[in-house]
Amino acid sequence: MSTAQILRRLRLFLLVLSSLLFAGALVELWLVNHTENPIQWLAFVFAGMGLLASLLVLIRRESKTVFLLRACMLLVVLGSLFGIYEHVINNIAFEREIHPDATMSQLIRRGLGGANPLLAPGTLAVAGLLALAATYKCSVTGDIDSASAS
Repeated sequence: MSTAQILRRLRLFLLVLSSLLFAGALVELWLVNHTENPIQWLAFVFAGMGLLASLLVLIRRESKTVFLLRACMLLVVLGSLFGIYEHVINNIAFEREIHPDATMSQLIRRGLGGANPLLAPGTLAVAGLLALAATYKCSVTGDIDSASAS
């Protein structure tokens, strides 16, 4: 098997894995009823955007779709970081209600391990980074199956 074939298969694997993570995140968000306020809907938007961009590159492997995927994945990763922030802030607010006399360090420690999990929004970042990795060193003028010479 040639190096080009291995690279093609690795890119395909990373894109499929990314797509499955985005699809799984959408299902999980729906199952846990992540719809209580408008900010929670952003997770659906980012997961859906990531899934569509990944599938688009799987279907049409060309420079325009790769560029779109990269832009979407940067937004997804930023959105994931915002989601982690939201989870921590909401955990801290909850802990402050339960333990009004707690110190700030206690609140932060409890906020990092509270009811809103940190890894849930982090899954979107992982999926986005996998999709970005699948397009690493893709030629700007060619398709995803070609790698730029450097």
